[in-house]
Amino acid sequence: MQFNLFSALTAAAALLAAGAAHAGDTARPRAVVELFTSQGCTSCPPADKVFIGLAESGDVVALSYHVDYWDYLGWRDTLASEANTARQHAYGRSFGTRSVYTPQAVVNGRVHMSGAQDGEIRGAIDTLAASGKGLAVDVSASYSGESIVIRLGTGSKAAGTRGQASGGAADMAADKAHVVLAYFAPESTVAIDRGENSGRTVTYRNAVRWIQTVGLWHGATERLEVPVAEMEMRGAGGCAVLLQKVGRDGLPGPILGATLVSMSGS
Repeated sequence: MQFNLFSALTAAAALLAAGAAHAGDTARPRAVVELFTSQGCTSCPPADKVFIGLAESGDVVALSYHVDYWDYLGWRDTLASEANTARQHAYGRSFGTRSVYTPQAVVNGRVHMSGAQDGEIRGAIDTLAASGKGLAVDVSASYSGESIVIRLGTGSKAAGTRGQASGGAADMAADKAHVVLAYFAPESTVAIDRGENSGRTVTYRNAVRWIQTVGLWHGATERLEVPVAEMEMRGAGGCAVLLQKVGRDGLPGPILGATLVSMSGS
């Protein structure tokens, strides 16, 4: 739809499949997949199903961002936010595209494709990993009930390129990245009674409710403790930590590392 934009391995897989994991329990994930979707988009339910498979795969940090620009079709998306829409538009400018669309999947902040194309998404994950554009930095996190403690590993200058057709590597400092927290609801089931998906009941995974930048990584091992306020917790049971390059133009670039942390207890 167009608009002018996880024996140990088994246990770890189960944790990630549940939508969150504790620090020390996870191996480095293979990729971050961000899905831009909408309850009002008739093309989105197949992508939402594909996304559930990715979220349950055990080795992908999967986040869905519900956008609000289809609300005018008769159904106000109950999980959408202006911030999610703004993130998609920022990716669009980064990719050099003229419009945004749903369902859109973005892999590692580097490439995008239809969110309904499971094979294409998994192929992009494999291609990026094989070409050195996978998640190269170790990230772990734990939640105490009051704060999230994040530990970041070291990186390499090779991880500093934007990796998109529009270029922009010169706009990125190779030894710096933003530490981004995306608070999400692990599972939401919504009965849609108006709009293009009227009559459908759809289950959504890892819907982002709040996103914020909490620090800057300088390429070396670091520890960061972030207080968590009630506002961030509202509607969320999990949190993703993303280590993402951001250009001087403010546009999002490659994601260098990521992890999931449960916020359902200490």
